[in-house]
Amino acid sequence: MFARCPDPKASRGFQARKGANDRIQIALIGAGGMGVEDTKTALIIDGVKLVAACDLYDGRLESARKLWGSEIFTSRDYREVLARKDVDAVVIGTPDHWHQRISVDAMDAGKAAYCEKPMVQQLGEGDAVIAAQRRNKAVFEVGSQGVSSLGNEKARELLASGAIGVLNYAEGFWARNSPVGAWQYAVPLDASEQTVDFDRFLGSAPKRPFDPIRFFRWRNYRDYGTGVSGDLFVHLFSSLHFITNSLGPTAIIASGGLRYWKDGRDAPDVMLGMFEYPETPEHPPFNLSLRVNFVDGTSGSTYLRLVGSEGAMDVTWDDVTLRQNRKWDSTRAVQKEFRHDPEPAGRKEMLASTTVFKVEQGYKGAH
Repeated sequence: MFARCPDPKASRGFQARKGANDRIQIALIGAGGMGVEDTKTALIIDGVKLVAACDLYDGRLESARKLWGSEIFTSRDYREVLARKDVDAVVIGTPDHWHQRISVDAMDAGKAAYCEKPMVQQLGEGDAVIAAQRRNKAVFEVGSQGVSSLGNEKARELLASGAIGVLNYAEGFWARNSPVGAWQYAVPLDASEQTVDFDRFLGSAPKRPFDPIRFFRWRNYRDYGTGVSGDLFVHLFSSLHFITNSLGPTAIIASGGLRYWKDGRDAPDVMLGMFEYPETPEHPPFNLSLRVNFVDGTSGSTYLRLVGSEGAMDVTWDDVTLRQNRKWDSTRAVQKEFRHDPEPAGRKEMLASTTVFKVEQGYKGAH
């Protein structure tokens, strides 16, 4: 549902299947940055129409009407949107602490739903979402856009073909060094208790007086978001799991802290994690390390690297760089001849065997 496509031509399969009068009418719940971009992507598909939008800031509702027409229904209350019979599916782009409730309510209302990542804010909330999907046999998708990228698709193909041998280790990295990258989003000049429904925004979170910083920069606070883990680790995890067919790690060690952006937030701006993956029918046992920081001068750099017994590949949403090594018998070190010839002429060396796969110009699968 609403797969991210490089251009409208990618939707031809869908268009071929639909009838002349078929139309999917969608609604947007949470008209911030990601919600708007998700909706724009959905509207690339012929036959998809936006009929309603919901947000708790009046300025975003006004922007939605300017962008998609004054005739769309707008409301601060998502329940009014779900009650509409002309809505077939919803895009959920709200703060994380609302994901579970709105997803469940949408499916119970008979709607298909696309929810931005992460699926839930707290681990224990996931059961209710799964139960709602099963109970209603609903179409429900959690969005992590890199999973739809050509970069990950090519990496999956290369790993399955044995291009890097047996997977031993993986690492992921994401760095940002800008105010917006560190979630210091702009606060509109007209933000007030009249233009923002702050009490509704708080929902199940602790009650507090109106605070526009918490509303517009909610990712900075544990009450509403999931920090760098839920915003950025999730991209690296979902890409890795797509490439390897993994269901996830069985052991986790993590550490982090607030090192640079001491602006009142309580979510760390540096996070390091180590993860252990067991052997499964889909992949060998391997280890993963992830790191995210909002301080590094590389600014916006990101990659996922998979290291195998015969090479490695660096994966982004737009390209894959494959480096292949000369093979060497890893058991030779315990054999008698190694003691007599500890530096054999045929030992493994890095060779200049590098292949770069890049997407076609104009590809927009990462956004």
